[in-house]
Amino acid sequence: MYTLLKTDGRAKRGELKTVHGTIQTPVFMNVGTVAAIKGAVSTMDLKEIGTQVELSNTYHLHVRTGDKLIKEMGGLHKFMNWDRPILTDSGGFQVFSLAGLRKIKEEGVTFNSHIDGRKIFMGPEESMQIQSNLGSTIAMAFDECPPAKAERKYIQNSVDRTTRWLERCKVEMARLNSLPDTVNPHQMLFGINQGAIYTDIRIEHAKRISEMNLDGYAVGGLAVGESHEEMYHVLDETVPYLPQDKPTYLMGVGTPANILEAVERGIDFFDCVYPSRNGRHGHVYTKFGKINLFNSKYEKDASPIEEGCQCPACKSYSRAYIRHLLKAKEMLGMRLCVLHNLYFYNHLMEDIRGAIDEGRYSEFKKERIELLHTYDKK
Repeated sequence: MYTLLKTDGRAKRGELKTVHGTIQTPVFMNVGTVAAIKGAVSTMDLKEIGTQVELSNTYHLHVRTGDKLIKEMGGLHKFMNWDRPILTDSGGFQVFSLAGLRKIKEEGVTFNSHIDGRKIFMGPEESMQIQSNLGSTIAMAFDECPPAKAERKYIQNSVDRTTRWLERCKVEMARLNSLPDTVNPHQMLFGINQGAIYTDIRIEHAKRISEMNLDGYAVGGLAVGESHEEMYHVLDETVPYLPQDKPTYLMGVGTPANILEAVERGIDFFDCVYPSRNGRHGHVYTKFGKINLFNSKYEKDASPIEEGCQCPACKSYSRAYIRHLLKAKEMLGMRLCVLHNLYFYNHLMEDIRGAIDEGRYSEFKKERIELLHTYDKK
């Protein structure tokens, strides 16, 4: 059950009550694709750094370890020892990213596993069944994520099929939630808006899926080749046609600046691999911008990654020491950087929520975006 607590311009401050706890929005979901955050970060760590929602991937868990085994283990929450909300991605994006290995038909998609090459068929029903076995809090509808610059005719056909698939997802989820052995009979379903950079197709699609009365709505198929300006334009045009009184999720986005811009356009759920991926390569976020700890200027720098930051890395270690760990290829270096970055993102969201609560989001956004460019000017 989603409650819109406050708006500030188009920025939304809400809360989503779920069977696994209440999510305060805007929220950044921490990506643990295969039921773990890459960088040796545990679910205990996630609690310490203020993570509200963990995100795992349907396709990856299906091909390795298997959703049936996870169901036998009591579902994903028990399996990974996490009692807060989990969102599972439908597998649609993986179908897009495995473009060379797939074949799309009305029934669903046949593709080869990236692990052992075996043939896998996944359609709306299969995606819902896998997500039901995992027992996640929120399941994403199965969709096709077409390339941003694909031909208009291809996009229109793809979007029409995604709508038909969404109807099938909704029917199948209702069936699964009613079964006596379902891991989570309160599983929620979010639909996904597609349409590449064709705003008229997106608007029409947003109107159609809004009528389905789902638990939440995502804007998908962005951050796949279009410019930031094109992405913001799509949000400006499309988000007003999605229900304001439901969660609005921008999939796979993005940088701190992207998040600040998208919140102003009515988005209140985010996920992205940037904080963990960049952290594993020694790139760390601060409110003044991103720094690369491999840079020799940090060799004798005794200060923390960011002054005043209360993350496990900044409370105890210097830039110089973390740089040494990274250079020595010690796993601890990578772990500390990932912890810092996720803490940074989680607490950026906290600040965003505070600014909306106080009715000063527009000034806050301007200040924070300007600050993020501080290091660029040096």
